[in-house]
Amino acid sequence: MVTILPKIRVLYREGQWEAVVRLTTPRPDDPAEIDYYRGMALARLKRWDEAKQALERGRRRAPRDPRFPTELAGIAFTEKRYAEAKKDLRSALQLDPHNTYALGFLATIYDLEDNLGAALKYWNRAGMPEIQKIDINPAPQIDPALLDHAFAFSPDAVLAFPDFLTTETRLKSLGVFAQPRLELQPLENGNFDAQFVPNERNGWGDSTLEGLLSLLRGVPYDTIYPSFFNLRKSAMNFTSLLRWDPNKERLFASFSSPLQGSAQWRYDVYLDGRRENWDLTKTFFGSAAPVKDMHLEKIEGGAAVHSIVSGRLEWSTGIDFSGRSFGNLGLVNSRSAPLFRNGFVLESRSELDAQVVNLPERRFTIDSGVSTQVGKQFIHASSPFLQAEAKLLARWLPQAQGDDYMMTLQARAGNTWGTAPFDDLFILGIERDNDLWLRAHVGTSDGRKGSAPLGRNYALFNWDDFKRIYGNGFVNFKLGPFLDSGAISDPSGAFGSRGWLLDSGVELKVELLGAAKVEFFFGKDLRTGGNAFYAATSSY
Repeated sequence: MVTILPKIRVLYREGQWEAVVRLTTPRPDDPAEIDYYRGMALARLKRWDEAKQALERGRRRAPRDPRFPTELAGIAFTEKRYAEAKKDLRSALQLDPHNTYALGFLATIYDLEDNLGAALKYWNRAGMPEIQKIDINPAPQIDPALLDHAFAFSPDAVLAFPDFLTTETRLKSLGVFAQPRLELQPLENGNFDAQFVPNERNGWGDSTLEGLLSLLRGVPYDTIYPSFFNLRKSAMNFTSLLRWDPNKERLFASFSSPLQGSAQWRYDVYLDGRRENWDLTKTFFGSAAPVKDMHLEKIEGGAAVHSIVSGRLEWSTGIDFSGRSFGNLGLVNSRSAPLFRNGFVLESRSELDAQVVNLPERRFTIDSGVSTQVGKQFIHASSPFLQAEAKLLARWLPQAQGDDYMMTLQARAGNTWGTAPFDDLFILGIERDNDLWLRAHVGTSDGRKGSAPLGRNYALFNWDDFKRIYGNGFVNFKLGPFLDSGAISDPSGAFGSRGWLLDSGVELKVELLGAAKVEFFFGKDLRTGGNAFYAATSSY
């Protein structure tokens, strides 16, 4: 059969596919080359199953030949079996890492699945894609010079995966684009146009309905969120919170803006005033009598600078000054008394966030963060204190595209050295002013804070697994189980969880018009058997 290979090659070049098929009837002693031409001719005739059989047979005979998995990927792609096509192309690239055709083919499949990050990973290995121009549609109102600085790539150059990540991070940090999208459009000359869909927010929202949803999402719990975006068309944003709950009155306002017109640097200034009632009967053990109605008044102001070093590294630093006073506390023991002193505190905060793993083809990331807070109370005989926190967040989208399924796993820990004021204690529980959630431990009782465990040191693990159960252009519903576990302690012995806590339950997320999210939790405390139901809202 080897002697007729030249004839088979000639017939194949001439496009005589039927003749090639007749001459390549399978035989046990055929070389892999015969299987290759038979499979290719059958593919030309669109006899896909027979073509696949011939190419699979050839792959078994020549397992080091990258042509077979490459052509099998072509058949799978034609039949829209993209997962199988990607698997075959990865096999081909293991045999020939510099196979430009396989790299471009694999990148194209990822691009069709709206996974531009994975597409760039493989295109870049082939020196692609070269961007001819950047189109923005619809035209945004933001200052063109500021927007241009947000793009870490430019026309007439290859778009590299790290530059894509940096661009995404800068665009999000501007705070005026709700779910911005970057796409590539292929051109006849082999280059690409980059198309940016901004989804820009201006004023209080893109529409009256969106603005009302964002503003009034907290009305069920006596809160509104006045916000204005892209002031002076320069990504200057104002966000605020006004709460009139008699047990948790709060007024918060924040203004953020690019620093010197740079999308890489941003500053933020804020003012936060609170007047709260706390019920510590279940969580504070350092008083001769139960502390049922402690009053806390606090006002705090500060400023911070945030820098985007790259798409995988950010840092921020800032300073806060606050004053607080406590009332109706009762008698507390000497070890706990320093936590409840009236007076002023100066604090310096720093944070570093890094993405340590990014596998775009697997849609899997791990983000990390470290933050510190150094403070000093302006009280006689007080010493400086230090708080440090660390976190890891793993996120996985198991499907090739979309977010119908999403799993997250987060681990966090914090420690305090010295005596921080009471309002800087960590809290493990679900509460609107707290982000360390144990979702079967509600942080309020009869409207008063203090029912969730408090302390100076903690460890917390959160796991979620969500499935989109319904969606349209206006509302999306996601449902899934959660599992939380954590412990908190305090050197004074006056606070703490007295062991590990374990919560499980179900969470329902309702996303409204890309403007607001409502989350409903039903949780069970697996230690005590207690149940909890809670609802919370947030913005995009």
